[in-house]
Amino acid sequence: MKTLIKEKRKELDITQEELSQKLKVSRQTIISLEKGKYKPSLILAHKLAQTFDCTIEELFIFEGDENIE
Repeated sequence: MKTLIKEKRKELDITQEELSQKLKVSRQTIISLEKGKYKPSLILAHKLAQTFDCTIEELFIFEGDENIE
């Protein structure tokens, strides 16, 4: 799964630490999310989308066998 979290965060000019505090998660969680190594809960995905004023689908790009066919 690819994410646009890093790009969206940079557009808002906020650090990983600032985003982690806003979402009440660790900075390590933000790092893992940005690298696509962590799949967030639906609640966290929703909070991220709200933070970046976009949809979950705009933030997370599902690839390969993650898509329903």
